[in-house]
Amino acid sequence: MKKSIVSFVFIFCIASSIHQAHSQNMDKPIVPGAGRPMLYQPAIKNKKVALVANHTSVVGNTHLVDTLLSQGVKVVKIFCPEHGFRGDQDAGANILNGVDLKTGIPVISLYGKKLKPSAEDLKDVDVVMYDLQDVGVRFYTYISTLAYVMEACALHFVPLFVLDRPNPNGFYIDGPVLETKYKSFVGMHSIPVVYGMTAGELAMMINEEGWLPGKIKCEGLGVIPCQNYTHKSIYKLPVNPSPNLQNMSSVYLYPSLCLLEGTCISVGRGTDFPFQVYGNPSLKETGFTFTPRSIKGVSKNPLYEGILCYGVDLRNINEQELIANPKLNLDYLLNAYKHYNDKKTFFNKFFENLAGTASLRAQIINGVSGESIRKSWQPGLEKFNIIRKKYLLYEDF
Repeated sequence: MKKSIVSFVFIFCIASSIHQAHSQNMDKPIVPGAGRPMLYQPAIKNKKVALVANHTSVVGNTHLVDTLLSQGVKVVKIFCPEHGFRGDQDAGANILNGVDLKTGIPVISLYGKKLKPSAEDLKDVDVVMYDLQDVGVRFYTYISTLAYVMEACALHFVPLFVLDRPNPNGFYIDGPVLETKYKSFVGMHSIPVVYGMTAGELAMMINEEGWLPGKIKCEGLGVIPCQNYTHKSIYKLPVNPSPNLQNMSSVYLYPSLCLLEGTCISVGRGTDFPFQVYGNPSLKETGFTFTPRSIKGVSKNPLYEGILCYGVDLRNINEQELIANPKLNLDYLLNAYKHYNDKKTFFNKFFENLAGTASLRAQIINGVSGESIRKSWQPGLEKFNIIRKKYLLYEDF
């Protein structure tokens, strides 16, 4: 049964994606793939469905689980990513299996000791549907979960639908392209820090470029496209994607500030404004201070808990200027390094995993200017963009 519908699923969804991408009406609101049931209902009718979902899997005020159940779809289990099904777990917290109290559906964690569905998990599943709100940044782990789910579906011949969602950072590409030696859960593929693709487009790239282990393919991959979306669209997230990205400023600043998590600098975890400030107890040349604390469901035992940090406040940054000048801003990283006295302890071993390369640390230590660092990324970005364009479902920026 699973093999027999594979080709149909792939052809149906991709054909629909291409058609919809060229028939958009930009005067109408953007509709995510989950909000277009007419495109996926025929392929899941009378099927046992597993969802890869969390608190962002909504259309309007209704969760995808509730929508499918109301339509009579048999949802047999839910797979959840980092931060858990309800999106209320700390970054890096071990997510445990459980049961959704509202529906009684089993919830299986794909973050912690287990990263991908097992054969046992998929033996009673006819179709998997992935619906998570990504933010378009390589080290944001929802796309790593996507890759592992694709691998599992490929190995066990289970069709996979990606219910596509707009990328709030989808209007540019920037940053170093990941080198394979630095592959990890915060960077699994040779893409830049900001890659300018939706999850559906990225899934197609991973599949067709042979990036799954052993170059296997998820033959049943299908993408349900967004409606009225292009890569020029400025999309405001209706739901915070994770506990430490609490508004659009943090979403726009995240690609630049997250690199500081590979250093001794706090990015405000344990405050009411994570990814909108940065600082350290030793950066005493600034007039702004904050003191991290444990916040349930947001940050447990944050860096410098209970210690006064001096730093930079970005809460009043102009979002429109960020949008008008889209780029990974190296000034935060370079300025923090410049004003930190003990240069030998500035970086930690995690930095290369986030940067995706060893060259960025070396460039900073050697005093290379931000402009020259950015120029060094261009050959990799140009090569990536040639590949990227093959998989775009929406008008490009």
